[in-house]
Amino acid sequence: MATYGYIFITTQNERDIDEQRVQMLALDCDKIIEEPSSQEKLRPEWRRMLSNLKKHDTIVVYKLSHALRGIRELGAFLDLVSRYQIRLISIMDRIDTDNEVYDDTTVADVLKVIGSLSSEVATLRKQEIKALKKVKTVKNPRLLKTELKIDREKTVVNMYNSGHSIDDIWEVSGYKSRTSVFRVLNRYGVQLNRGRHQGPIKKKGE
Repeated sequence: MATYGYIFITTQNERDIDEQRVQMLALDCDKIIEEPSSQEKLRPEWRRMLSNLKKHDTIVVYKLSHALRGIRELGAFLDLVSRYQIRLISIMDRIDTDNEVYDDTTVADVLKVIGSLSSEVATLRKQEIKALKKVKTVKNPRLLKTELKIDREKTVVNMYNSGHSIDDIWEVSGYKSRTSVFRVLNRYGVQLNRGRHQGPIKKKGE
């Protein structure tokens, strides 16, 4: 069982990163993953971490709004947590699904965190967009978008080759439909080998 720490580096918290690392090490994190805010939309490091999860692993985040982009992602993430029996710890939200670190947190406290998730994410996104506009030397947006797209597609292929189900891959990838997952597998020449999906992916109409 592994314990993963995830830090989303924003312009607002970059001075506090060392403190975040200390808190995560105190919670016995085996590996701490850091994601720059320039990759806020696709979050490849977060998705890569989810693709490596095994049953009974632990995820430690500094704040839920730093890891998830809204209620839709929260629902998919909690489903993944439930099926893999993952322990979730959110430091600033004072949430521990094993009820050990923050045993005084109530259901009402958790509901308050969930209720404020969308507004916190929106505020964070606006702050990062504003900060990026002030940076004079920003990487070519088209190049960055292409790199993130390739990274997401590689995550899909690697997860399938590692034995993950289509549903798990879909949830981690962030695509709006399973069709997009199949489209990526087809593009990379992956032959389906389990469940209802066997053999090469057929073109529509075949």
